[in-house]
Amino acid sequence: MPENKTIATTEPVSAYLAAITDPQRRADCEQLQAMMQNITGCEAKMWGPGIVGFDQYHYRYDSGREGDMCIVGFSSRKTDISIYLVASGENQQQLLAELGRHKMGKACLSIRRLTDIQLPVLQQLIVGSVDATRQRYPR
Repeated sequence: MPENKTIATTEPVSAYLAAITDPQRRADCEQLQAMMQNITGCEAKMWGPGIVGFDQYHYRYDSGREGDMCIVGFSSRKTDISIYLVASGENQQQLLAELGRHKMGKACLSIRRLTDIQLPVLQQLIVGSVDATRQRYPR
């Protein structure tokens, strides 16, 4: 089985954030870092070359594939900020409806900028996601 590409690294998060050339995007990512650190109680660390992640869990699929991943995280992409979280619960769906301008995939919330969304709603989504992931994958 191939090795996972997204693994925790020792690269500094500060260097990743400093390399974001758009000042507003960098400020949004710094705000996300502070929010996620406050919610998880964990320091940020790089997962692969482009994901700022917080805390971690170990997963094992029926196929036998297993690995570790951050519980919640974000990444500055070309046009959007990707926020990695679980939003499958009923309350989470209601919160997504109240969030503002976004796109939601299976576990990736895409936003253009923080001013496009309701920050208290995002915070509730992150709290719900962290709680759900910690319950599903207890230590």
